[in-house]
Formats: sequence, structure tokens, C-alpha cells
Amino acid sequence: MMSDLWVFGYGSLMWRPGFEYEECFVGELQGYHRALCVYSYVHRGTEETPGLVLGLDDGGSSMGMVFRVAAENRDAVLQYLREREQVTMVYLERSGPVTISDEQGNRDGQIVEAVTYVADHQHIQYAGKLPMDEQVRIVSAGHGKAGPNIDYVLNTVDHLRDIEIEDTELFKLAGRLRAPTRFSEHFE
Repeated sequence: MMSDLWVFGYGSLMWRPGFEYEECFVGELQGYHRALCVYSYVHRGTEETPGLVLGLDDGGSSMGMVFRVAAENRDAVLQYLREREQVTMVYLERSGPVTISDEQGNRDGQIVEAVTYVADHQHIQYAGKLPMDEQVRIVSAGHGKAGPNIDYVLNTVDHLRDIEIEDTELFKLAGRLRAPTRFSEHFE
């Protein structure tokens, strides 16, 4: 008998999962932290003008959303996730323990094994930790099949704020991207 599938999202999966799920919670994954460490050649950029998207990178922990998918939808959701996340194989599909934070206390502290996608350090699209000015430049210029890179970053930040998850580095970048001087540069 197949069991339910748990999926951990730390970027756009949080605000646009794209699959049917039974319930979702805020959760914390140990061993990896959220970072803008992946060059996007498809969804938020091109090979000529890459965007910059999130990946899970080694060390620390990451807060995000964990989704429970009914067992009968397991295979279809895994197929969907692989098609979405593995377009250029820059991510490694992994499973890890996620601790659920439930405001109602129903599942608070429960640990589930969840599928997630970790940045592959050996892949050409792995960017590592870039200086803030470089991140601003890349995100401002990136545009791919899913739209402008800046929208991806700002949507993620807005969602993190909505669910009360703090991400100092990402929030600092968003502040730089939203600064009035950034937008005035486009009209000069």
C-alpha cells in the first residue's frame, strides 16, 4: 500500500505549488538553507541572460511549506515535480525530515519525510553565494518562460512575510530591488 507523499517547498512551490494536496503547513528542514544559488536558463532567464533562483544549499536549516499529497496522487505529483524542477537537472531530488509547525497544535512538532530539491554543486548552473550587487544585477535583468526574475523573488519574499518566515538575505535583496532608484533606472 502506497503512503501519502510529503513535499517541501522553499521558493515558488510555496506560492504556486501547481499540484493537488490534502493539507499544508509551515515546516523546517534541517541540513540545508534557502539561497539564491542557481542560475536560471529556462523559467526566469536564458543561457544568454540568466536569472537567479532559489535552491537548497548545504548547512543550516530552511523554513518553508510542507504539503501532504494523497497516496493515489503520489506518482502524478512526483512526475509533475520532476518536469517542473528538473528541466536542466540543476537540482537533486532528495528526501529529508521536516518538522511541522502547526498553529492549531494538531501536528505541531510532527516530523515527516518530505521530497525536496537541492542545488547540485557540480552543475554548471550552480552559482554559489554571489555578492548582493551581483544578485541585484542578475535578478533585474533575468526574464524567462515563467516571466521576470524580479517577480519570482518578490513573490517569494511576499509569501514568506505572509506566513511569518524571516529570511534576512532575501528580504535585503528585495529591499534593493524595490528601491525607488532601481525603478527610475528603467525610465532613463
